[in-house]
Order: sequence, then structure tokens, then C-alpha cells
Amino acid sequence: MQLFKSASGFGSTAEKAARAFAKWFPTPEMIYPPAAGIDISDASIKWIVLAPFKSRYRIESHGEILIEQGVVVSGVVQDEAALARALTEVKKHLGGVECAHAALPEEIAYVFEMHVPEGTTHDQAISMIEFGFEGRVPITPEEAVFDFDVIQKHDSGGGEDIGVAVFSHDLAQSYVSAFSGAGIRLLSLETEARSIGRAVSSGAPDEPVTLLVDFGRARTGFAVLKRGIPIFTSTVDVGDDMITRSVAEKLSLSPEETQVFKNEQGLLADAGPKSSEVEAIIGTASALADEITRHYHYWDTRRNEKGERMTPVGSVILIGGGANLNGLPDYIAGRVQAPTSIADVWRHVCDFDEYIPPIDRRTSLQYATAVGLSMRSLPV
Repeated sequence: MQLFKSASGFGSTAEKAARAFAKWFPTPEMIYPPAAGIDISDASIKWIVLAPFKSRYRIESHGEILIEQGVVVSGVVQDEAALARALTEVKKHLGGVECAHAALPEEIAYVFEMHVPEGTTHDQAISMIEFGFEGRVPITPEEAVFDFDVIQKHDSGGGEDIGVAVFSHDLAQSYVSAFSGAGIRLLSLETEARSIGRAVSSGAPDEPVTLLVDFGRARTGFAVLKRGIPIFTSTVDVGDDMITRSVAEKLSLSPEETQVFKNEQGLLADAGPKSSEVEAIIGTASALADEITRHYHYWDTRRNEKGERMTPVGSVILIGGGANLNGLPDYIAGRVQAPTSIADVWRHVCDFDEYIPPIDRRTSLQYATAVGLSMRSLPV
């Protein structure tokens, strides 16, 4: 992945900025030093360090620390110094690793797909992306940094499809400054959806378009993935905390009992679909299903000028801590009328016959972003 700082005039200041941003978003061919995948949310920081083990990899270090409320709000860093202090604490647990890959949340990114003709030069592609800002990105090219991935190359001179991610320069700079303040060398930044896609997608040419649903604590992120590369992202304020509060209040359960109930009974509670137990969950689950259905059918039914389906969505993949709700995949599959499954975040990392990760399957769904980030330094 290569990042470019837009600079129409190509003046000396812009060129220096371009070199700086290229350092933050280096090409994938570079040989990276050992690096952690660090996932920063509004509430916590998660990290994973992978190391070679037998035929695949093992987890060298992992963990999570909470950060103070208000340090990061909807993905925007409000207090760089406080975030740097939190990252300094994380660094103590990285086992001597001093480099990291990090992700920016979908709330502050603009993602879209473009086609570039056969024979397009590098500079021409950059100009095309800048031109493509209009109607897609509410900031000017001069205010932005952006990167892109090649999704697929078409045969017979058909050109390439690329996935583009755009960030505000100032927002990206705030993350870079916080890592620098913690003494961590930041090797790259990308969208959370790209990180998760790297971890859970096969990337195979015949892999169907996937709707990724990241059901988190406070919000749910959506991403349409082509071969693991996002071409669209969005978020809605529907989160697992809504279910947790409802279950705890209506059933008078402790936090620990609430989590056990959600994971072991959930939408399949023994008392039946009309019981108070299920009613405590169904409101949020239904709201989530409505959003998934809306996103799925919009993208699945898009057609080009020839009437051909442009993005036939083949499946829904659930990720995030909220995806552990028992019965959720079947409930979503029934509402959307599409295959729905829980992601396997270890598919590219380890062979279970050789190594069992110290993170259980349920918890691993909260580490998908960190796993995908840590994979950037690995030949997987």
C-alpha cells in the first residue's frame, strides 16, 4: 500500500509533506522490522505482536488497556499527550518491539472504488484520484492524504479496479504525533476495514463480494469488501452495549452473568422467542438487522448502464465482540436472506494442529483489527 499527499503544484513544501506521508504509508514490498498491530478505539487500545512459529506464526504479545474518556472521540484524537501516555504504557508490553502499524476508524475515513485504464501511469492515477474527490470526499485534495490498493487487474487491456481511502491530513497527523510522543515508530496507517479484511478475507480471485459487519460496543461498522479491500465503509450508532444494558436491567443480572447469558443463550434462550429474556435483546438485534439488510440490498442490487449487477454480495461476515451473541448469525441470515458467518481471525496466522492462540475464539473477534495490522509485516 502506498500513500500519497496530494499536491497539485508540486512545490518544495508539498514534496516534503509527500515524503513524510510516504514514510507513514510505505509500500508493501518494504521489509519491515518486527512491528505490533495497535488498534485504538474511543475506549481502549489493543495490541498484538506476531512472531514466526513452525510453519506459520504465534502470538508473541497481546493485550488491552483502557484509555480515559474523551481522549479519543469518534476516532478523533482530542488529547495527543494523553494518548501518547497510554501508548507509552502499551510499549512496555511489546517485548522490545519499537515499531507499529495502526488503523484509523471509518468515522474519519472516506472510502471508494475507482477504475483506472490500462497503461495509466503512477502520476496519472494520482491525478485521477484527486479528480475523483468531487462528490465523494468533503475535503480538498490539498487537505488530504490518501492511499489505494489494487483490487483486480482486468484481462485484455481492461485496466485495474482500485480501492481508495482518504483521510484528513490533520487527523492523521494527530495519530502520528501521539505515537512519536510514545517513542513508537509508526510504519503505517490504514482503515480498520482494510486491517480486518486482511485478517478474515481469503483475497482469492473467486471470493465473492462480502459485507463485513463489525458489531462493537458503542457502534457498528459496515464495509463492502472486494478481495478483502474495502470499497465502502459506514458506521451506525447501534452497539452491543445497548443489548448489555437491556439484559442487565430487565433480567437483574450482574455484568458477568449478563455476558454469560448473551454468549450461551442470547437469541436462543430456553424460555422461547417471546420470553422476557429474548425481548431484552430483540430490539437492538432487530435494529442491527435492519441496517445490515439496508446495506446488503443496496450494494447487491446496484447495476451498471448495461443492467449488470456491479457488486453482487455473496455473504455477510460478523466480527467484533457483539458478534458473540448466541443465535445472531442465524437471525441475520434469516432477515437478510444471505449466508452469514462469524469471522475466523486466525485463518492466515496459525495452524491449530501446531499452535493454539492464548486468545479464545470469542475474545479474538475483538482483536481482528490488531491481527490484520500485525500481518502487514509478515509474508502471509
